[in-house]
Amino acid sequence: MNIFERLRSGEAIDIRDEQYQREVHGEMDRCRQLCFEINSTPPKDRERIMELENELLHGQMVDGSFFTPPFQVDLANCLHLGKNVFANHGLTVMSVGTITIEDGVMMGPEVGLFTVNHEPENIRVIMTKEIHIKKNAWIGARVNILPGVTIGENAIVGTGSIVTRDVPDNAIVVGNPAKVVKMIEKK
Repeated sequence: MNIFERLRSGEAIDIRDEQYQREVHGEMDRCRQLCFEINSTPPKDRERIMELENELLHGQMVDGSFFTPPFQVDLANCLHLGKNVFANHGLTVMSVGTITIEDGVMMGPEVGLFTVNHEPENIRVIMTKEIHIKKNAWIGARVNILPGVTIGENAIVGTGSIVTRDVPDNAIVVGNPAKVVKMIEKK
């Protein structure tokens, strides 16, 4: 098993592990370089930005998807995108535990997606849980989504919320921790 499969299976891994260092840091270095190039490209050169984003995300930036620079993606090989995904500037993605973002998702400025946590007894040991954001969800500005969370289809997460547990389909959640304040009624 590669290191990403081991982490997805729930194994806790010491970040000093040789396999972790080789596999994770290899992809992290590639992503850091490409994020640097994207974030350094003049905004008017949208074609070059899209070309670099597509390279970063292994060809997934198609059918209307776009991340507005500047942004940081640490491990693009663990990030899976649908069509028409949009992220405003300041996106931070820590995806070692895998992130799936389905079609039509919109994310406001400075959203953080975090799939990794550390063991309190030994902070050099990490464990991960997947984040899944379902179709047409809208994630407001400065929202943080923590490991293991699923955001339901058509859900709205209000600005500044910290999402610590799953959000149902068609729910509006706000706060720290985010709580359901309203359900969206389908017309």
